Amino acid sequence: MIHQKRNAETALVPEKSEPTSLRIMKLSNKAIIPTKGSRFAASHDIYALTEGLVPAKGQMMVKTGIAIGLPEGTYGRLAARSGMASNMGIAVGGGVIDADYTGEVKVILRNHDKADCLYKAGDRIAQLIIEKIANTDTMEVDNLGVTKRGKMGFGSSDLNPK
Repeated sequence: MIHQKRNAETALVPEKSEPTSLRIMKLSNKAIIPTKGSRFAASHDIYALTEGLVPAKGQMMVKTGIAIGLPEGTYGRLAARSGMASNMGIAVGGGVIDADYTGEVKVILRNHDKADCLYKAGDRIAQLIIEKIANTDTMEVDNLGVTKRGKMGFGSSDLNPK
C-alpha cells in the first residue's frame, strides 16, 4: 500500500506503510485510540470525541478525532456495540471505510428508540472490524449461467429446507 505525504513544498511523496498494521492518527489531543476488549476480540472499540445527543427516532454523526490507515487488501467496517443496540436501540449506519480514505472517522448513530440517547466524550460508540476484500473488476455478460435457485429472491432459500 502506498500513501501520499506532503513535504514542505506540498509535493506528493510516496510513503510505504506496514501492510499488516492498523495505523491510527490522532486529530485531536482529546481523541482516544481504539482498543480491543480482549485479546481475541474481533473488533476495536471506537470512542466519541465529544458529548452529544442522538434524538429519539433520529440520527447523529459523531466525531471520533482519529483517522486510520488500513492494511492493504482490507476495509474497515463500523458496527453497533451490542449493549447500545439491545439497551438503547442504537444502530450504526454507513459503516464502510475504504483503505484509501484518510480523513476523520465519523460514526452515524441511529436511534430506533422512543427516548433520546445521551453519550459522553470517551464513550465507546461503535466497533471497527477490519475485513479482507477481494478487489474485483466488473465484466458485462449476456448470461449468468443456470443455478438451482435462479431468480428466486427474498426468503426463497427458506422454501426448501435442507
